[in-house]
Amino acid sequence: MAAARLTESPVPAGLRLPFYYGWVTLCVAALAMVATLPGRTQGLGLITEPLLRDLGLSRTVYAEINLVATLLGSVACIGFGRLIDRFGSRLILTMVAAALGAVVVAMSRCTSLVSLAMAMTLTRALGQSALSVASLSVVPLWFHRRQPQAMATYSILLSVGFMIAFPTLGALISSMGWRNAWAGVGVCLLVGMAPIAGLLMRRNPDSCGLQLDGEAIPAMETDRAPVRDFRLGEVVRFSLFWVLALASALYGFVASGLSLFNESVLAERGFALGIYHTSLAVTALTGLVGNFIGGWLLGRMAATRLMAIAMGLLAAALWALPHLHSIAGVMAQAVVMGAAGGVVTVLFFSVWSRFFGRRHLGMIQGAAQTLTVIGSAVGPLWLAKIVEWTGSYATGFRILGLLVAATGIWAALSREPRANAVK
Repeated sequence: MAAARLTESPVPAGLRLPFYYGWVTLCVAALAMVATLPGRTQGLGLITEPLLRDLGLSRTVYAEINLVATLLGSVACIGFGRLIDRFGSRLILTMVAAALGAVVVAMSRCTSLVSLAMAMTLTRALGQSALSVASLSVVPLWFHRRQPQAMATYSILLSVGFMIAFPTLGALISSMGWRNAWAGVGVCLLVGMAPIAGLLMRRNPDSCGLQLDGEAIPAMETDRAPVRDFRLGEVVRFSLFWVLALASALYGFVASGLSLFNESVLAERGFALGIYHTSLAVTALTGLVGNFIGGWLLGRMAATRLMAIAMGLLAAALWALPHLHSIAGVMAQAVVMGAAGGVVTVLFFSVWSRFFGRRHLGMIQGAAQTLTVIGSAVGPLWLAKIVEWTGSYATGFRILGLLVAATGIWAALSREPRANAVK
């Protein structure tokens, strides 16, 4: 048994690390989440306009392809969640990153509707679903007492990563064309992300001979009352699961619709392409602030109340969109949108193991991720239909604002179970 543990160790036997190795796995997990960009609506949004021109597609057809691809891809959430629970994040991260890279390279060569639909389905399944769930499962397995700090750090690294990735990829698409830029992203996944995950990622502290300050790390080190490890079938009976999961899914609905057509949304208001790229960076930067604030507040107030605040900010950002007339207004809206997203992100990453345990975390997070993926699938098509019916995005944003506000009220009226009640 001892020999088996030492073979998993990322450092020579007997060598004491001056830091907890969990921080290394956290950084790899954050990098893996940034690597999901080509499988996310935000990443596809960067190539939407040139892709539509290149293949001669209408927005509605493209949104319908996106809907089917995302719904089919969402099936991978629970399936890969089960695999992660069984085989660990290291193997899944490595294999999925390599597969996603190959698919992204293939997508850059698509010339027909069928090949595009197949490639988008695979990028959704491997990126938005499988790689996301694998990344999300890492921190709760490695951090117990310091999980709030670890999740805040993870969220911050994500925000910084996306803040760098959005404008960089946008600039490459403008200068090189979407096909060359997209192929470059796939190559980076193949020769960068996959090897990094294979070399540095480990399953959990128990699988390694790692030590922290000369002391072995307890398997369930925690300063909270023990939480029973619920199975997915039990978790779905809690209203707490549904209010948090559906609120996150609604944010995904909004964010995906805006991300895929944001260039068109701002163009409708009279703004140039450069403003779109800048607003993406501002949203990512203020998402970082939202991560800080959300992580700090999560230890001081109920998760449901914090989600209600995030929904209130999101509703305000949506209602403001039809009234944007200046660059300052665009940036202010991006700030509020980013702050709301940062808080939702921290909550989505943190709450599942906190209330429902860790043994079946892959399945539970996979189920929650499935709802967000479905929201992400429906959002763009719904917005495209609104434009087709009304000639403008404004009506859609007003309706969404009402739905988000109602969800925020639901969250505010919900209550968390006591620590000893969730057993």
